Amino acid sequence: MDYKKIVRGFKDRNILVIGDLILDHYIWGKVNRISPEAPVPVVEVTREEFLLGGAANVAHNIVSLGGKASVIGIDGQDIAGEALMNILRHKGVNCDGIFTENRPTTVKTRVIAHNQQVVRFDREDRKYVDGKILKGVLGYINSVLLRYDAIILSDYQKGMISAELIRDIVKKAKSRDMFIAVDPKVGHFDFYKGVSLITPNVMEASSGSDIEIRDDGTLLRAGKSLMKKLSCKAVLITRGEQGMSLFEKNKVTHIPTVARKVYDVTGAGDTVISAFTLARASGAGMKEAAVIANHAAGIVVAEVGTAVATPQQLLESFD
Repeated sequence: MDYKKIVRGFKDRNILVIGDLILDHYIWGKVNRISPEAPVPVVEVTREEFLLGGAANVAHNIVSLGGKASVIGIDGQDIAGEALMNILRHKGVNCDGIFTENRPTTVKTRVIAHNQQVVRFDREDRKYVDGKILKGVLGYINSVLLRYDAIILSDYQKGMISAELIRDIVKKAKSRDMFIAVDPKVGHFDFYKGVSLITPNVMEASSGSDIEIRDDGTLLRAGKSLMKKLSCKAVLITRGEQGMSLFEKNKVTHIPTVARKVYDVTGAGDTVISAFTLARASGAGMKEAAVIANHAAGIVVAEVGTAVATPQQLLESFD
């Protein structure tokens, strides 16, 4: 398999990302004293930045890897929603499918001092999207589906991904033989029946299968159980420093990690599902797509913060 040829083909692929849009807000500072008002540190703010999270980061990964991405999700009528849209557009993501609603944009604010997280606070409304909003989302998906080569469902349990939404997408996509990949969340595994691929980590796979993964034997049982339970074509369990395990019908492939250094695993799951889906849409088999995703993950975990990989970095990783 010519991995480089597949990576070069990313530029011709158009991926639809549907899911929970998150704005990651980082406040950096230093602590030199304790507050006289309460026994808490006083953080002197030195800088702050806004980054893409959730489905927005998946779309960013696809664009960074050389593909085209459109995102469908919801934001709020607030400053955070404007910031999210501005960053997405600046990155080159198509935002026509973002619905602005009367709920807050999901924001995760992390206060970091001396490279340690002091506190995190979240602004969010986790109610499921339903009624008129869901009808509008489903109608929009139906009107644009034919433009895309594959679909990624990015579930962060912030209300966008529901059983009804997935049922409708699977039904529409199956008639067109479209590849659907899901980055799953604990508690939602029953939603994912009939998708092409799910990419849980070990903790998520343990929960979704009701089998605690402790060794190779329980890993095999959990992967096979998820395949059967969800009637999907493949399950890719990401295992950190132990690499990945790809489960297909009657076949399991263990892929060792290629990461030489691991500084930060933030956003690595977004990179894995983005690279896998682009590779699959570019003609790779499941195993080849997993190898490419593994290489992409190896690039981003070697950088601090929510990083993304580029086609050049990916090409060089196969030298």
